[in-house]
Amino acid sequence: MDTHTVTINAAFLREIKDDDVQLKTLLEQARAICDSSALADISASRFTKLLADLRDHLAMHFALEEAYGYFDDPLSVAPHLSEQAESLRTQHGQLYGELARLAETAQDISRRDSDPRAIRNLARCFMEFHDRLQQHEEDENELIMEALYVDIGGSG
Repeated sequence: MDTHTVTINAAFLREIKDDDVQLKTLLEQARAICDSSALADISASRFTKLLADLRDHLAMHFALEEAYGYFDDPLSVAPHLSEQAESLRTQHGQLYGELARLAETAQDISRRDSDPRAIRNLARCFMEFHDRLQQHEEDENELIMEALYVDIGGSG
């Protein structure tokens, strides 16, 4: 029987999330561009650079979370926290892959004629990604709060 479990180091994970100002800034810039009339004025190359920068920062953010915020096979962990932690950690690869594909699509668009429809479609896809990433971050924050509660003696 496989008893693989995962838990989080809530304090480190919280600090990683709070300190990543650059990631938050890039996400806000991309969201603002996609969510406004500014999309019509942005060049494909500028949007491509923004998505590439965002991809790189997200990779670092997830790497830090996985290196310092998640632990395999802890000595003791509430089973439901372990399941949530494993699910959220798995989402890192999925979310990164999605953003990497968006950045690659943006690069392809900027290499050829910048069809406004292609940029609008890319912006729509980015907004869908942004919503999924925000939900992931909210779910991690809830897990952090629950793990901290269990650590201080609450029932988990």
